[in-house]
Amino acid sequence: MKKVKLVWVIVILISGLLLGGCESEAGKGAALGSLAGAGIGAIVGHQSGKTTEGALIGGAVGGGAGYIFGSQKDKKKTDAEISGIRQEMNVVTVNVTNSNGSITPVQLTRQGVGYVGPRGEFYNHLPTPDELKPIYGF
Repeated sequence: MKKVKLVWVIVILISGLLLGGCESEAGKGAALGSLAGAGIGAIVGHQSGKTTEGALIGGAVGGGAGYIFGSQKDKKKTDAEISGIRQEMNVVTVNVTNSNGSITPVQLTRQGVGYVGPRGEFYNHLPTPDELKPIYGF
């Protein structure tokens, strides 16, 4: 009977290791939580003679908790990516051609109804390269 219980614990632990390759934080959290929970549950369950039951309950509780924590990490990561995309959408680059043929890229940030240049100057419209040349060109 003890061999059967040990086999179940090993199966649960190996399953947790195999799930560790998940790409989302929720998946990783669930796998690691299941693994840790199964191990702790098996230890606690062993004290009362119910190793298998302890491992199963611990794995389920740990997996659920790990999934919840991992989901929160995924949400924060997604929110940060969306914020970065929004910032990129508000930046426009105007290329100013210099007298020697080289190009100076000038990044303007959309602000309200106009654009702000790198030196803090405000334009009520998208400036042309000719308008930016006296400030950023040579």
